[in-house]
Amino acid sequence: MDKRTLVEKDFREGALLVKELDNANFPVHAALWLYDLDRECWRLIIASKSYDHTGPAKAYRSINDVLMELRQNNQDYNIDLSNIVFVRTNDRLIEILSTTIHTGPDKVAGIRFSRNAIENYYIEDAYIYRIA
Repeated sequence: MDKRTLVEKDFREGALLVKELDNANFPVHAALWLYDLDRECWRLIIASKSYDHTGPAKAYRSINDVLMELRQNNQDYNIDLSNIVFVRTNDRLIEILSTTIHTGPDKVAGIRFSRNAIENYYIEDAYIYRIA
């Protein structure tokens, strides 16, 4: 999945993951694909209160369970745990984005946000599903 360009399939798979996490009662506060300029690849950023309260190990186990189920139901599913980065709900990027973008706590949107700076934080490219 480490690649320079996301395609429609990547966007759909990310949306499906967010919906399946919702169905599994895993609290997704924010979710977005973010292009990492330094590594020249995309990462799926997920901010969750689960991470805030129980730490990264349990959050990664929970999401891995959902990913395994998605792969069992869809052999073509490409998102891997190594493509996902968990952050706290008070992560600086999430806080900055929430000053500009609000999708609501249950919505899975598809907002492209490219080559913008907010509060001196430059975002080369992002595809936002949720900022609650």
